[in-house]
Amino acid sequence: MSRVAKNPVTIPAGVEVVLGDERIEVKGPLGKLDQAANKDVQITREGDALHFAPVGESIRANAMSGTMRALLANMVQGVTRGFEKKLLLVGVGYRAQAAGDTLNLTLGYSHPVVHKMPQGIKVETPTQTEILIKGVDRQVVGQVAADVRAYRRPEPYKGKGVRYADEVVVIKETKKK
Repeated sequence: MSRVAKNPVTIPAGVEVVLGDERIEVKGPLGKLDQAANKDVQITREGDALHFAPVGESIRANAMSGTMRALLANMVQGVTRGFEKKLLLVGVGYRAQAAGDTLNLTLGYSHPVVHKMPQGIKVETPTQTEILIKGVDRQVVGQVAADVRAYRRPEPYKGKGVRYADEVVVIKETKKK
């Protein structure tokens, strides 16, 4: 059995989990998420905990039991606390401004970059060089942050660009004559 799947997922107060044959729904104070159920994983509810076990002895079932446990743990955390990614803009004249569900970026191009946020994602700009992306779905929050970062990745010589707050950019030394 997967080591990840051995740990049960505790369900906090105020969170409702509906285990169906084809879909699993998690409702909480911040929203509602659903996930397709996997036939290789048996999910049982005992009190306020979810337990995961592989169906059969196949390697796929063993791996999917850990995957489903991680997905459901992220869903429970998302509807209770939510997820957020922080991006920083490094460079002269690089600015960000949140306007409703769009993010306006000035990244040194001859045109402004406008990124429309998907449904369920909120964006904030505490300062002109900080971007906070918040939401309940971990995968969507990470994908939106990666899409915004892809507009201008940090370059290796000066470090200019859009980077994650905890990202370390290794600066290369310039060529000597």
